[in-house]
Amino acid sequence: MLHLIYNISYDVYVADAVPPELAAARMASIRRELARLCRSRKTRTAEFSHNQPTHWQPLKTIHPQTKETFTEDGAWQFAADLLDAGEPLKEVSLKKPPGKKGYVMEIPVKGGRPIYIKLQLGSGQVFGRSFHHSIGNRGDE
Repeated sequence: MLHLIYNISYDVYVADAVPPELAAARMASIRRELARLCRSRKTRTAEFSHNQPTHWQPLKTIHPQTKETFTEDGAWQFAADLLDAGEPLKEVSLKKPPGKKGYVMEIPVKGGRPIYIKLQLGSGQVFGRSFHHSIGNRGDE
């Protein structure tokens, strides 16, 4: 008679658990890609759609240094420069489209409301999801 022995493992691995050095390298790669895509008119868009809404308002957002409103190109350049300079970047889960990730920077403005920038990385392009003065603590600016 043959006896088979089975080993059953109940170990649980969290799929998102990534060693800190790998997570940092991944974010550095995302940061470089976002900055590169922000710099080209061919690879960036802030077009609104029902499935991918935007709140992209550079013409209503005051540049912290010049005290003038941003231009469309200037907003993208500002975001790219911040990414290159290492501005803190936070990954968030987007509500629309569900399951996608966004990348947020909140830029302090002396004597004013912070500038809220949210970008979404696509296949060879970047989507500008938010660019405006912070509206408060809505969580989904």
